[in-house]
Amino acid sequence: MLTIHAADEVRVGWDEEPLKDAAVVVDGNRVAAVGPLTEVMERFPGARMRRWPGVLGPGLVHEGSLPDAPSPRERVHAVLKGGAVALLEEYVTSPGLRSAAERNEVVVLARTRIPVLVEGERADLAVFDGDGQCLATVCAGRLVHRRR
Repeated sequence: MLTIHAADEVRVGWDEEPLKDAAVVVDGNRVAAVGPLTEVMERFPGARMRRWPGVLGPGLVHEGSLPDAPSPRERVHAVLKGGAVALLEEYVTSPGLRSAAERNEVVVLARTRIPVLVEGERADLAVFDGDGQCLATVCAGRLVHRRR
């Protein structure tokens, strides 16, 4: 299903200049397009629309130990709630954590990388409000966290 994720600002990379009133189109688990909202809506009529306040950009890499929680699933979910969609393998220390990451399509990396949005690549997105709080996380095209 095609989904347009629109925001006040979209950043292709977190160090890049923001695109104002822009959007990311997600087709399944891939980024189909990134650009001004009006152009995206013309190119993809009939796509479902999600509008987010704040800044939308690539999902983050969690670069430390996973938060403590009663279960591996909850530890992985705590990371997703912070906008991360990837973990470093040095911190995925048990089969339970690895399994929880795989079930949630969280990427386990040998080393860190700079997250960017690229057409045709995996649709990993995060939305943050003006205070830096994560409002939503999209992992492989699926909305996995939404702050109420």
